[in-house]
Amino acid sequence: MDNPVRGMYFEEFSEGLEIITGARTITETDIVNFAGLSGDFNFIHTNAPAAAGTPFGQRVAHGMLVASIATGLAVQQGFIDGTTLAFRELTWKFTKPVYIGDTVHVVVQVTQTKPMARLGGGLVVFDARVLNQNGDVVHKGEWRMLIKSNPA
Repeated sequence: MDNPVRGMYFEEFSEGLEIITGARTITETDIVNFAGLSGDFNFIHTNAPAAAGTPFGQRVAHGMLVASIATGLAVQQGFIDGTTLAFRELTWKFTKPVYIGDTVHVVVQVTQTKPMARLGGGLVVFDARVLNQNGDVVHKGEWRMLIKSNPA
């Protein structure tokens, strides 16, 4: 059975296109589950009393957890759902901490497209920014994805 396609095909992406995802609140359960999955039990994520003594003053979400949630929000938004052939490259900067209870969403903007017909699609480069509930950019970077061409 084929996967349903909700996403945009390579030919539908153009430089300057901006897409805003839905939002999601980061929970303590997210952090605990990610620590278990990744094996990263660093105290800054999992030990409230110890984290209180850091410059952050409290536990912070794993950077890679937030990066993973960002890509998940993009898939949930639908524009890359079922048309992504490969997530080829990620350049990422953690600019501000994300705390338990913060609500994040992602703003992506297409900065480049490059046809790659022999691979069945093309490269789409996105500028991606994760913003918290206050509008602060907490993560930012570049996503390079190989997106399917329209079979029609």
